[in-house]
Amino acid sequence: MTDFASDFAAAFLNPTDELEVIEEHYDDGRQEASADPAKKTRSLRRGLIKAANLQDMLLEKLLHQMIPVDDVPPGQPQIQAPGGADEFERPGFTVGTMSNNFRRFNARIGVVFKFQTRVLRLLSWRQPSHTLSFLAVYTFVCLDPYLLCVIPLAIALFSILVPSFVARHPAPIAEPDRVRNLGYSPRGPPLAPARTVKPVKELSRDFFRNMGDLQNCMEDFSVAHDKIIALAVPKTNFSDEALSSAIFVLLVAAAAFMSIAAHVIPWRFIALIGGWVAIWSGHPAVAHLIEQTRAQYLSEKGDPNLAAQTAFDAWVRSDIILDEAPETREVEIFELQRLSGSSSPGVVGSGEWEPWLFSPSPYDPLSAQRIAGQRPRGSRFFEDVLPPEGWEWSEKKWALDLWSREWVEERIITGVEVETEGERWVYDIYNEHEQQRQTAAQDPSALLDSGVTSPSRNYSRQGTSSSGAAPTVSWEEGEEGMGRRGEWRRRRWVRMVKRKNVTTAS
Repeated sequence: MTDFASDFAAAFLNPTDELEVIEEHYDDGRQEASADPAKKTRSLRRGLIKAANLQDMLLEKLLHQMIPVDDVPPGQPQIQAPGGADEFERPGFTVGTMSNNFRRFNARIGVVFKFQTRVLRLLSWRQPSHTLSFLAVYTFVCLDPYLLCVIPLAIALFSILVPSFVARHPAPIAEPDRVRNLGYSPRGPPLAPARTVKPVKELSRDFFRNMGDLQNCMEDFSVAHDKIIALAVPKTNFSDEALSSAIFVLLVAAAAFMSIAAHVIPWRFIALIGGWVAIWSGHPAVAHLIEQTRAQYLSEKGDPNLAAQTAFDAWVRSDIILDEAPETREVEIFELQRLSGSSSPGVVGSGEWEPWLFSPSPYDPLSAQRIAGQRPRGSRFFEDVLPPEGWEWSEKKWALDLWSREWVEERIITGVEVETEGERWVYDIYNEHEQQRQTAAQDPSALLDSGVTSPSRNYSRQGTSSSGAAPTVSWEEGEEGMGRRGEWRRRRWVRMVKRKNVTTAS
């Protein structure tokens, strides 16, 4: 709003060229008022026009501050043309453009309302001969659908070209008793100018008639939109899941049936009979007869729609069974413990197991974090473990997974020792090379003082050893580290979660 205030102040404190033009017109008007009153009137009119333009400019400044210019959602890329220029760029909202476009639109929309009026007259039997002619054409089209290709050509011939030709070659205007054998002859040169389609003039009677028709059209659209929303949305948005599920089942069954039997149904005769019934129901006499019959039937047997709705609701309640229980899943967390003093050189496997944290991954010897030398990530306490987003706890406590071997084999974890009894810990098998590598990374001098050879040197010696030497046994085979456990152990805890109800506010 500060930009708008500055522009507003500049418009009045520092007059622009437009204001100078207005002042010049006013000066001219004052100087020549006694000489030419008409010139004074014209100058005042120009001044009012310039003032209106200035008012529009100030209003546009205000709207630009209130309405965001960029209406593209964040994160959505803008669509551009292959050549680089943005072909889809449209001008922003301005009062002047909106007013100009509305005036142009209202001056040219009359042809649509005229067509709408003629269609209503045709279907309401204002002229029975026209309606019967339409039914005859409709019958031929229903019996032979290929005639649909002829309809646009016939409309172009008899609704555009023939009236335009008759307008250029009009019939002579004379009284029949004065001129004998008076008839229309298209021969000869054109006698009248060609007929053109021009927009109506502003502030004319047709212009205001178009505004009234446009107003009524907007009202009809709003009423129809609200009725359709009130009728369709509550039945299809699953606010009543039983009703929406029943409609879904019926539509699936109808789609399956139509995919098989659509070619057997006589669509031509259905369209023919349906069209004739719909158009004849608009005849005043037929509509009155239908209303009398309907009132008599309802007074005797009641509303059939109510009975059908009651039967449908009973079928929904009896046959549509919904799963009321929320969706549940099992989540897991791994309790990790670390052996204290395991990284001290020469004191392998000494110390006690210290609780470390609760991690979503087991942090096994071949995990990505372990190979990269990273520490496990997680929470220090059970209370800090949260359910996944969109879920909530279904049980109050965590349960220890007593089948440790199953989740180890499911993840294809190697280099571990599974405890099948007791507390169900899964231990790392001691790996001398990994222990030396970790010790060297933490304190290289301590590793040299202890007289232990580095892993890289061991590998080079193994590679250059004689062919008769026996190869060392891999630590994954469980012989080199037999009876000795590694630095980490873990066990699995599980807990059930259920889907959280999503509210409108969230």
